[in-house]
Amino acid sequence: MAAFKIFIVEDDPWYGEILEYHLSLNPDYIISRYTTGKECLANLHKLPDLITIDFTLPDFTGDVLFKKIKEFDSHIPMIMISGQDEIALAVNMLKLGVNDYLIKDENTKDLLWNAVINIRETSKLREQVEYLKSELGQKYSFEKSIKGQSPALQKIFSLMDKAARTNINVSITGETGTGKEVVAKGIHYNSDRKKKNFVAVNMAAIPRELIESELFGHEKGAFTGAIARKAGKFEEANGGSIFLDEIAELDLSLQSKLLRVLQEREVIRVGGNENLKLDVRLIVATNKNLLEEVKAGRFREDLYYRIMGLPIELPSLRERGNDILILTRHFLDDFSKENKMGNILLSAGAKEKLMQYGYPGNVRELKAVIDLAAVMSDGVEITDADINFSSTNTDVTFIVEEKSLRHYTCEIVKFFLKKYDNDVMVTAKKLDIGKSTIYKMLQEKEIEV
Repeated sequence: MAAFKIFIVEDDPWYGEILEYHLSLNPDYIISRYTTGKECLANLHKLPDLITIDFTLPDFTGDVLFKKIKEFDSHIPMIMISGQDEIALAVNMLKLGVNDYLIKDENTKDLLWNAVINIRETSKLREQVEYLKSELGQKYSFEKSIKGQSPALQKIFSLMDKAARTNINVSITGETGTGKEVVAKGIHYNSDRKKKNFVAVNMAAIPRELIESELFGHEKGAFTGAIARKAGKFEEANGGSIFLDEIAELDLSLQSKLLRVLQEREVIRVGGNENLKLDVRLIVATNKNLLEEVKAGRFREDLYYRIMGLPIELPSLRERGNDILILTRHFLDDFSKENKMGNILLSAGAKEKLMQYGYPGNVRELKAVIDLAAVMSDGVEITDADINFSSTNTDVTFIVEEKSLRHYTCEIVKFFLKKYDNDVMVTAKKLDIGKSTIYKMLQEKEIEV
């Protein structure tokens, strides 16, 4: 276990020696002892992990020294040790932020021993949290969190970098499944706010009558069922970022309340009257055209301009070219590793089939397709026969490359024949073409079923 540096600031040499001896029984503790506050301050560059302070020193009182140490490093834990058994003094010091307040008596050594153990454990937990947040930041580095090398994606990386270096609001648009929350997390965890909370809220997933309480919190008794005070999502995100997905689904009456929160930078819980100051980075997302929603009267114009900030429009997967295969390899490797399947290859036919599809569900759909293909494969190689696109996607989305009109006509007829179980009559009726046209395509083998 790493050494733990402790400063003892005590002007009584005899009492200081007792504390030093007692704590030195733990070989992990490195003890330094000082008799004045000035000596302690002069040695803070040694970066102690904990400082014990005698409240009555020849040059400073304990509260003054405490404040000076906090000015140097606000994170150094401190224990106040005093000969004054005054409740008011103890309460005041605890309010200031000391970790513990001990009275000099026969129990002080044991109480100090336990207090140091508790503080050390807390410090270890804090270090672990900082480490995990650092790892999270690396996980959400742009290139690691969003796979691909296409020019369209490089533009997104550039915008994300600009957003991460400032506190500007961000509005993310794009089709469903393009990775809007991943982009939001990437911005947060690469910004100065990364050590604070990232709070995601899907506006479409919360019942209308609960959204206000969910966003802004409520006081006990604010409404039936409010049995205790609850902090809202904005409070949880204070100092960090809040991500409001599906922002276009927010009811008009609540849009005005959201606007007030953003303008005033404060929130009032439902049923309360206390103004809670906020420092929150807002990131919103939608797959709708917000400007069209404004024109249709479904979204407030003033809120629209408040939240727009830096707009980031995510490209659809079909616009990202070879990124499809890069993502395929990534998803396939992850699935194989999680399921202990070993390395699975992709046949040339599988690659061609993946590149020709239009992906109405975008990246999310591709992942589902690859996971299923891995299961359907022989465990060695995925072939084109293993790749199955969802039959629920009835849109003709294969028009992603330049082909002749006749070629596309054949593709469309083939698509509808498959959809309607090779029923020529139904297909002809749906496409408003003669059944003889379809029979001719089949006879000349322009299409095969």
